[in-house]
Amino acid sequence: MKASQQTIQQIERSLRKIAAKFPQGDDALLTDIHLLVNPYTGEIRAYNDDDEELDRCVVEEWIKSPEEDFYESVAPILRQTIEGMRPVVDQMNILRPFSFVLIDEDHETLQDLVLIDDEETVVLDGNLLDGLEEDLDAFLEHLLND
Repeated sequence: MKASQQTIQQIERSLRKIAAKFPQGDDALLTDIHLLVNPYTGEIRAYNDDDEELDRCVVEEWIKSPEEDFYESVAPILRQTIEGMRPVVDQMNILRPFSFVLIDEDHETLQDLVLIDDEETVVLDGNLLDGLEEDLDAFLEHLLND
């Protein structure tokens, strides 16, 4: 799925509104930002760790999305947009490290999108951990055989 310029602008506008909820000067909060995307309404809702809604917007392009792998399709778009908003995200008064997390309707984590740390932004990719379990199993077996 490709995102139109209008979609990117809608997500960026929402991220600016979220960032405004964490102004500098206040005590830094300990929270992650959870993004719930509804494939039927196109709505993106942002929550903190206490399930308090921070913002919502509608991405018209995503309304009644026919994509079977909808969440896998929107995750890279969200990830790239967040990364592109680095100056805004860096100004958020949230204790580091914190994450942007894609969640489902039950508020269960689907994917970690981006981890924000003091020194750099780490873009988390689902492919990053592919094969990790097999590698760890092989490493453990090698250690036990020695």
